[in-house]
Amino acid sequence: MSKFMNINLKNYQEKAVGELIATFKTLLTKEEQKKVCVFQAPTGSGKTLMTAKFIEEIIREVPEMDLCFVWISIGKGELHLQSKHALERIFGGAPRVSLVEEEFTGGRERIVRNEVVVVNWEKLRSKVRETGDWKNILMKDGEKLNFRDVLYKTREQRKVIMIIDESHIGATAERTNELRDEINADVILEMSATPRITPDPRDLARGTAGYVFVEPKDVIDEGMIKKELIINEKIDEITDDEADSQEVVLQTAYKKRFELKKLFEKEKTNINPLVLVQIPTAEAGEDKIKAVRKFLADKGITERKDGTGNGKLAIWLSEQKSETLDWVSESDNEIEFLIFKQAIDTGWDCPRAHILVKFRESHSETFEIQTVGRILRMPEQKHYASEDLNRGYIYTNVQSIIVKKEEYNPNIIKHLKAVRKEVYMPIKLTSYYKSRADYGDITSSFTPVFEKTACEHFDLKGDHTMFAQNVVKVEKEGVILDVKKYQQDIIANAKIEGTTFDEIEGKIDSAARARLTIAGNDLQALFEQIIKERLGSFKNVKRSVPAVKTAIYTWFRKYLGSKAWPEEMILVQMVLAHNGNRKIFEEILASAIETYKAVREKEILKRVEESEQFYDFEIEKESFFNQHTDERVEHEKFVYEPCYLSASRLNPEKNFEKFLTENSEKIVWWWKNGENKQDYFGIKYEYPVGVIHTFYPDYLVQLTDGRIGIIETKDMGDRDGGNYTKAKAEKLQEYIKEQKGKKLFGGIAIEKSDGWKINQKEKYDWNKCEKNDWSDWEKLDLE
Repeated sequence: MSKFMNINLKNYQEKAVGELIATFKTLLTKEEQKKVCVFQAPTGSGKTLMTAKFIEEIIREVPEMDLCFVWISIGKGELHLQSKHALERIFGGAPRVSLVEEEFTGGRERIVRNEVVVVNWEKLRSKVRETGDWKNILMKDGEKLNFRDVLYKTREQRKVIMIIDESHIGATAERTNELRDEINADVILEMSATPRITPDPRDLARGTAGYVFVEPKDVIDEGMIKKELIINEKIDEITDDEADSQEVVLQTAYKKRFELKKLFEKEKTNINPLVLVQIPTAEAGEDKIKAVRKFLADKGITERKDGTGNGKLAIWLSEQKSETLDWVSESDNEIEFLIFKQAIDTGWDCPRAHILVKFRESHSETFEIQTVGRILRMPEQKHYASEDLNRGYIYTNVQSIIVKKEEYNPNIIKHLKAVRKEVYMPIKLTSYYKSRADYGDITSSFTPVFEKTACEHFDLKGDHTMFAQNVVKVEKEGVILDVKKYQQDIIANAKIEGTTFDEIEGKIDSAARARLTIAGNDLQALFEQIIKERLGSFKNVKRSVPAVKTAIYTWFRKYLGSKAWPEEMILVQMVLAHNGNRKIFEEILASAIETYKAVREKEILKRVEESEQFYDFEIEKESFFNQHTDERVEHEKFVYEPCYLSASRLNPEKNFEKFLTENSEKIVWWWKNGENKQDYFGIKYEYPVGVIHTFYPDYLVQLTDGRIGIIETKDMGDRDGGNYTKAKAEKLQEYIKEQKGKKLFGGIAIEKSDGWKINQKEKYDWNKCEKNDWSDWEKLDLE
């Protein structure tokens, strides 16, 4: 992975970071110790990234406060090392990130300002049972300072913010109190998908506690995680009478992986979908490994051992280290099946993992959300044209399953299957779907533009193998590269006379100046400010600055050999911000961004064209539902058997469904539409003019005379919905006319005291509902 992270925050991430900053600004002003803020965000949403960005921003937002951070990793394994490396990549040099075991073995007295110290609490907390003494030398009393002394001395000078990563792991009152007592932080941030604690409402009201929540729907809509997980899809299509349940599960997973690989190829992306195979932890597990090995070997999938095998199979057991898993995570890695015994470590990311095979445990049929979470992430942080790629798949040979309800995301697992009835005939309705294309930002495509602009300015001619010659050319243009430290002039010895204090107005200055080395975080802030001032029409600063930083770092590395510089990113920042260099690079940056506008416009147009799709819509042959968010309802003419509908349907929808049931002799089938997915029915409309949206009508209804109704229900109290309803209603009538050769009708439907009414006028006006714009349903021959 590149050292430089081009980080564009998703909208929900920006919102969460903003809420965290606002919350902590309040909490840091309160006198109480050990104040808690709970940060609840779904698996796969980027909790580490959001929290890292919060750290960066809170340092900038409250420069008057002296802060430091203790990042606590809970549980066994190497999660703390993963966290440290991730934080370093995100921060790009500042603030400083340290491991407690490397930095605090007796040589340091305090955590310095803005420093982030990463701690594996499980390694520190062990005590001798008989005496209660600390086992770890970092915590023991002795001649040298221990980490407890360091924390005490740190608190004398600055506020300590403690961040507990995956706080739900092993969460007990004992552990929570232990952490709070030993760290004794001013504010505690508990981050988790499933936090075990909830702030007291009274503390929230007083501003002595905080709660920041990320909606799972927002994460799904941004393409970060899969839209749903399907259990045992098409498993009933395996017809081999000789196969046992274990073979059927493996065979179905094998076929699905093959289908997904073909779909990724169709998307022109080199993702190699991975199947995770979880086997029982009991003695039966060894027999399962042998059986899975044999099945896969028959398919030409084997381990690479002693120079034999093709390496498409790997086995990871609890005693192995996580480095193997990091290698497996690469998007085009050759491994197709990974067998493991226990739940894979929290913190392991493998976005290409698409299928989970879980064999029956003798003692439990419960799915652990930690394991299921391994197949939640999207491999390229976006959704694809093929909806099959936007789902995860679970195959299991248990007779029935118990899905633990997760309050943060109850609808992600769908295992209730419904099959489309045979009375349904193809309808081929033109449907519309698009994903968002423009965020007003600079993206990674800026790197080659900046590279070309900078090379032309210095006449480097793209020869990036001759670092020495390039350095000479750049220095001839007046750039100072030999910058050991960046200093800034600071006002010195200025006086304000007490007698004239009330008369002071305007600038206070002094001829005297002090030259001091700029602090690391101040240097980075200056570096970013230079970029912000040159962004021009690209208003999304938070998404644009990381892309521009990456372009600058890449150019310095590629053409000036900065990879060999000590503290590379800091030195690059020094060079660019140096008074003698700043004007030169500002001109290059401004020129590159101006050139980039045309590149970005083409990129957006292409993205719109790629994401905007018109296709022949058909109701899917089968659909899956969730026991916690959907309810089984008896409706004779619903297109699926059995009938599952969302438990959160509005009253107008429920009443309309009752009306359909009462008139079932006139109906062949009806279907409840959804939103924001390609297997739902959508119509393109604009409101205001030029702003494109997708309209998802509530119902499709096929009548016995062959007509298909496209119906949007509204409550009588909904007086237009801010003109969006008007735009939808008028577009629906246009759509019906455009569908030549199809027997369609439709419109906005409302229920009045004398029955259901429908508006089918080309121009929609809610206020005429008492006049001739609304027709009775009997005129449609429904009753």
